[in-house]
Amino acid sequence: MKKDFNEFKEFIKGKSVGVVGIGVSNIPLIHFLVKLKASVTAFDRKSYSLLGQVATEFEKNGVKLILGDDYLDDLAGFDVIFKTPSIRIDNPALLKAKEAGTYITSEMEEFIKYCPAKTFGVTGSDGKTTTTTIIYNILKKEGYKTWVGGNIGTPLFANIEEISSDDKVVLELSSFQLMTMNVSTDVAVVTNLSPNHLDIHKDMEEYIDAKKNIFKYQSKDGLIVLNRDNALTYKLRQQAKGKVRCFSLIKKLEDGAYFQNNELFIMNKVVCNRDEIKLKGMHNVGNMLTAFCATQDEVSVASMREVATTFTGVPHRGEFVREVDGVKYYNDSIASSPTRTIASIKAFEKPVILIAGGYDKQIPFEPLAEEGYLNIKILILVGTTKYKIKEVFESLLKEKKISLEIILAEDFNEAIYKAKEVSRPGDIVTLSPACASFDMFENFEVRGNKFKEIVMELQ
Repeated sequence: MKKDFNEFKEFIKGKSVGVVGIGVSNIPLIHFLVKLKASVTAFDRKSYSLLGQVATEFEKNGVKLILGDDYLDDLAGFDVIFKTPSIRIDNPALLKAKEAGTYITSEMEEFIKYCPAKTFGVTGSDGKTTTTTIIYNILKKEGYKTWVGGNIGTPLFANIEEISSDDKVVLELSSFQLMTMNVSTDVAVVTNLSPNHLDIHKDMEEYIDAKKNIFKYQSKDGLIVLNRDNALTYKLRQQAKGKVRCFSLIKKLEDGAYFQNNELFIMNKVVCNRDEIKLKGMHNVGNMLTAFCATQDEVSVASMREVATTFTGVPHRGEFVREVDGVKYYNDSIASSPTRTIASIKAFEKPVILIAGGYDKQIPFEPLAEEGYLNIKILILVGTTKYKIKEVFESLLKEKKISLEIILAEDFNEAIYKAKEVSRPGDIVTLSPACASFDMFENFEVRGNKFKEIVMELQ
């Protein structure tokens, strides 16, 4: 049963509220809380000068700011604290506040709790953004007023009063956002599960437990969509409270979506032929099937077909940049895990010149070497993990008695110039790092945009 947002308005009015993290989703949240007559203090490691106009605007509206390296030293005395997803709930400052009776929550948690519309949540290790965007487009094509949020789109909690019960809301949810959730979306999608974010999570078990929260609190009316081909994901069906619907690239499923004889099916009805899909790779066929399962109760096969045959993808995900001297360059900066990179390079019809490496999320690179080496013509490595990846590949190459050219680049620019130097007409160069971007860039988008900028300047 959805909660009435008026309850929240009454609850928050006059309360002393701390907001930890002044980022994309929390900036509109802070303004919204002020509008709802809460007394707000905002915390961030960033300095006043770095926040600039944002800090000035907050102070003008009566928001107290606690900034700098010691920003988490004192979270005492608040009625409510909204935390940013990247800060763990077992952070000592948050634990101390919780023990003192503070209600600790997040923007997304409160949004799901009070959102009047049907919510579709998408999580998993790979394919979240593409799947979220396909679901959004299918619902929109069917004629629903549809909102998209979570990790993509705009922060939605500040707009909650504009959302009606007839609307649809699609949310991309990370393990960080889900970790503290005690509320689930109406439709929950788990695209797949493989090691990821082990720099933040204690272990794989904690990572999977976080993902489970997307369906754990559903009622019997809820729906969970699972990947039949991924053992870890399929196992989750045993804990489902609502209906389970699966998708598969290898198995015919009567009550779900599947791929057979080059065609995509939902509930045994053909949606389209694989050749009609604009997106490259079987992983994207999987993303389409996932979206069909999630929207099947709401839309026609015609709407699914229209989106499947016209959708050209999301930036930084197998995005074609340009052709230079007969060499095609692709930006797949979103690939921040080995499994995502494997899917990406397998989508091409021949071995590629792969630019990989970056921030170390403590994920093993053995699968990238073992499953990807046949799809790589030349491997160019950069960033913090370059030696780690090189070692894994060299060990495999020695074992298999085969050779593969591996080039180490000093910096990101050099990696791209080296790719141009070694490429020949007909080659494909793809940035698909298998790592996060934080050693060199603020996020994967900045990394992808830099790649595109350099490629566009190549002579």
